[in-house]
Amino acid sequence: MNKAALDASSKARFGPLKEGQPVPLPLHSMPLVHVIRRERFSAAHRMGRPDWDQEKNSAVFGKCANPHGHGHNYVLWVTVKGQPDAETSYVVDLGVLSAVIKEHVVDQLDHRNLDIEVPWLKGKVTSTETLTMAIWDRLLGPVRALGVELHCIRVEETENNHVEYHGEL
Repeated sequence: MNKAALDASSKARFGPLKEGQPVPLPLHSMPLVHVIRRERFSAAHRMGRPDWDQEKNSAVFGKCANPHGHGHNYVLWVTVKGQPDAETSYVVDLGVLSAVIKEHVVDQLDHRNLDIEVPWLKGKVTSTETLTMAIWDRLLGPVRALGVELHCIRVEETENNHVEYHGEL
């Protein structure tokens, strides 16, 4: 787009520009940017199916089927995507995104037993895969309300084991 067309497009969308004010880019030429926020929580769980006996749970899930459970220091990565705001250049205010993640996920998981104390995980095998998809479901609406799209949920159970979920195909 040439400068004259850009100036005309900007005036139509934003009104007359003041001297020295940067010319905002038209929406159709704005880049799509991914923004990632990291949060942390600690939680306990037990891998096992209630319809299996302890022997079968131990054979399938190993030491993670300990009847008393075990814990992890999880790292949660939430990736959102959108176009930078013409005035602030932010895709999303990270403080607001962090507050949404804490309200809808972290505050409900931190220092809890996922199998017993988290209503939205009740009756599920609390693998990292299940946890990651459940976090997606919890954040999808609140993130959209911020004017951005949820792109990816990544949960690190250990430094060697991570799960990513990008929503249903």
